[in-house]
Amino acid sequence: MKSQNYSTAFTVDQTPEEAFAAINNVRGWWSGNIEGNKKITESIHGKKIVWLVLDSHLNFIEDKTEWNGTKITFDIAKKGDKTEVRFTHMGLTPEVECYGACSNAWGGYINRSLRRLIAKGKGQPNPKEKADREKVSKKRPTVPKSKRSSIKTAHKIPS
Repeated sequence: MKSQNYSTAFTVDQTPEEAFAAINNVRGWWSGNIEGNKKITESIHGKKIVWLVLDSHLNFIEDKTEWNGTKITFDIAKKGDKTEVRFTHMGLTPEVECYGACSNAWGGYINRSLRRLIAKGKGQPNPKEKADREKVSKKRPTVPKSKRSSIKTAHKIPS
């Protein structure tokens, strides 16, 4: 029996085009240490986006490059008067070390932050690096740089 890739979905009242635009506003719902060359492996306006992870560095697991070569897909479809967004991380399966922590994190980013960005126009991304970290440092302790993870995808995140 083949393992299932991590996948989650939600529906919103907005159009597929609005969902597509929000997904592409990665800093509006995810942010963090994301870098990379501009190369989305597939993009169909209002329907689908596919990223290829080229270079990951997950500090909290033994194989820091576990995501390398995996694909992250967003399928967008009209469902009656609503829009369904289905997120799948192909290669993130229960057999990999990161599965528990990463699937929990994706659940928050996708089902809360991205959904909120599409529905209300404001997501809940990680704080922007230095400037935002200084603003929140009085509220909560910061994570040492050595404990952070970085991901380079085939998608360049606009500044």
